[in-house]
Amino acid sequence: MSNKEKTVTYTTENTYLTQNELGAKTKNVWLVFHGIGYLSRYFVKYFNGLNAEENYIIVPQAPSKYYLKNEYKYVGASWLTKENTATEVKNVLNYIDAVLEAENLPGNVNLVLFGFSQGVSVATRWLARKKTECKLIALYAGGIPNELTAEDFEFLDQNATEIKIIYGDQDEYLTPDRLKGEKIKIDKLFHGLAETITFNGGHEVKPQIINNLI
Repeated sequence: MSNKEKTVTYTTENTYLTQNELGAKTKNVWLVFHGIGYLSRYFVKYFNGLNAEENYIIVPQAPSKYYLKNEYKYVGASWLTKENTATEVKNVLNYIDAVLEAENLPGNVNLVLFGFSQGVSVATRWLARKKTECKLIALYAGGIPNELTAEDFEFLDQNATEIKIIYGDQDEYLTPDRLKGEKIKIDKLFHGLAETITFNGGHEVKPQIINNLI
């Protein structure tokens, strides 16, 4: 008996969420990647404190949904796993491209790239591939994929892009060894230009930090 894993290509469909209106008064467009276990419609609540006229929020939805806590009641989602990662990354990035194509953003707005937890790996992979200028890159309580290099981010305008690394001082996922490794990686990738913001707390989103980012 022999098993052979094969691959097919097909068209799929996925939702994404927007908040506020994109108009003449819009200054900032936020491209937001939620963490594992979230749905976009719940994650967007953390951005309610931003000025609605000036900030337009786009929250893509991780494609792989599952029931939380084995209760078959609440649904969460995941972006990627260690299974077939390269293909899944390609699929996710193609989905993000489709979201932005559908939104057809004007060229005069500031792009804010925000990733929380697992969303950091998606945000940085997208940025490395698309080479899109950002006003602000906010990487919150997550790890940057090891395959990314400083060359992937050379395109960033050091005078026009802010890079902020955010995490809680009691985050159970950021052990001292991992934190040390991430700091070394961040300094290498962004040439020591990233600003670190810490807060009292664990692996959680603090709306007041989001409100003060820009």
